[in-house]
Amino acid sequence: MKVVNEECPTITRIYNIGKSSRGLKIYAMEISDSPGEHETGEPEFRYTAGLHGNEVLGRELLLLLMQFLCKEYQDGNPRVRSLVTETRIHLVPSLNPDGYELAREAGSELGNWALGHWTEEGYDLFENFPDLASALWAAEERRLVPHKFPNHHIPIPEHYLAEDATVAVETRAIMAWMDKNPFVLGANLQGGEKLVSYPFDTARPISETPAAAPRPPDDYEEDNPELQETPDHAIFRWLAISYASAHLTMTETFRGGCHTQDMTNAMGIVQGAKWHPRPGSMNDFSYLHTNCLELSIYLGCDKFPHESELQQEWENNKESLLTFMEQVHRGIKGLVTDQQGEPIANATIVVGGINHNIKTASGGDYWRILNPGEYRVSARAEGYNPSVKTCSVFYDIGATQCNFVLSRSNWKRIREIMAMNGNRPI
Repeated sequence: MKVVNEECPTITRIYNIGKSSRGLKIYAMEISDSPGEHETGEPEFRYTAGLHGNEVLGRELLLLLMQFLCKEYQDGNPRVRSLVTETRIHLVPSLNPDGYELAREAGSELGNWALGHWTEEGYDLFENFPDLASALWAAEERRLVPHKFPNHHIPIPEHYLAEDATVAVETRAIMAWMDKNPFVLGANLQGGEKLVSYPFDTARPISETPAAAPRPPDDYEEDNPELQETPDHAIFRWLAISYASAHLTMTETFRGGCHTQDMTNAMGIVQGAKWHPRPGSMNDFSYLHTNCLELSIYLGCDKFPHESELQQEWENNKESLLTFMEQVHRGIKGLVTDQQGEPIANATIVVGGINHNIKTASGGDYWRILNPGEYRVSARAEGYNPSVKTCSVFYDIGATQCNFVLSRSNWKRIREIMAMNGNRPI
């Protein structure tokens, strides 16, 4: 990372997002045409690897990706130039450096399926996040969503933030990092299987599932009544396919999966809860607590491949890594301002027909990844009248600009006047 930073100082910056329980820094590389700042209107993207210290391929691929982006940018590659100038890219090769140190000492031959998988304190980082999906479904059962309980940016439960909570220091660092940057799209690179998995990872208990309309018999999830799809199910499938289909071998599932039969219907993608249900995953948390759509990319059966295999693995994944990053520019984007042109932070963007809202960043800018189509979109903010417009999304990469100007509501003005009068009746 240091070498890449020295070779491309104008487009890279190294920072750390926190420390591991043994005090090792969790390093991140930012690649952007103005590193160190969020540019208004520019989406933020992240790749992370090494949640499990013994799954090392993702770590190596991200290091190779840094070198590739640096060199190709300098050589004037138009595709890479456009990615770097229009996106703020964050790459974190090792989220669990303590686990990696353990696995590395044993090496490729002597390491086993589990050595270095957990953190020093014994946590599986991927599923150490608050289970916000179950909280959302419980609120839905009581008909509290969205007027009393939000369908997005669900707050972290207080018991989870307590000093003595069973939460890894690494998890706390990752959550703080997610809160600090307005990420739009991300993926964590893992190992031990070869597929792309998307939320929800949590299975909804059958007893709580509302009576659903009968499904057609050819529905691929018919045997899984407890599967709960996210409101962005179609978008998640598109994103997962964008990686799997560009990969050189991921959709060749005629050999079966790494451990059992192919779970992906020969597509290389699967909903997490259908394949390996678990509460409190990083992907579910990212979706329900932030604006960021996060997926898991499982790079292959061998968690710790030989060095000699890295070149071929890079070739297998290179196009996928680039294609997936480009998806951050799919959908709509824009600015929400007041009539004086001042940005409105934390305004809510609502897309008709998708029961999952997002918020604007501190500069009033927003991005909403959407499949091609025509959408009724509204922007709302406390103290302002909502604004609604129709925005179209096309097949080409490049988000459609959809700006909103909100006028102050009379209620806001009345409240201001009342406050000036000490809240006495006027």
